[in-house]
Amino acid sequence: MDQEQKNENNQSTSSKTRMRPSSNSIPRLLERYRAEIIPALQEEFKYDNPMEIPKLTKVVLNVGLGEALVNSNAVDSVTRLLAAISGQKAVSTKAKKSIAAFKLREGNTIGAMVTLRSHRMYQFVDRMINAALPRIRDFRGVSRTSFDGRGGYSMGIREQVIFPEIDYNQIDKIRGFQVTLLTTAKTNEQTFRLLELLGMPFARVS
Repeated sequence: MDQEQKNENNQSTSSKTRMRPSSNSIPRLLERYRAEIIPALQEEFKYDNPMEIPKLTKVVLNVGLGEALVNSNAVDSVTRLLAAISGQKAVSTKAKKSIAAFKLREGNTIGAMVTLRSHRMYQFVDRMINAALPRIRDFRGVSRTSFDGRGGYSMGIREQVIFPEIDYNQIDKIRGFQVTLLTTAKTNEQTFRLLELLGMPFARVS
């Protein structure tokens, strides 16, 4: 019986290994960027140098956490939340100066954040666009105006439960967070077009 049990365990482990995506596999959104989006941007904007073609450089997830001053468990909840959504360990953000009116002291934890690059960045953006955003009730698209003029775009997520990785029964409360996508685009127009081609569901112009 022991040998049979070992064989079953080995088969189960082997099956899980086959199902787990390889860390070296290229994200499908990155593949599409290289195969379809780069040529489309080049055709549209007529770049003189291929290095000028806009690309994603990093994605930052950020949660402000004023309640951490009175609820120490909030920090743990938020770091677990960001880790589940991003697949990467979150780091806490701390106050840079004291503000007496808010009973805030320098060094107090006031939030948490995750910075994603390379494959994890593309995997997150893919999941956000194709799995999370469509689950928003009465979703009509993301803002067309939240650009910073330097290749950045920010958007707010009101409820973390739109991400399939979050188990509603395991959360302490509904929480929102900010998502900032940073690109090498030099204008808002180019940033918009890059994100649109990546699949970002911008709100329609009425």
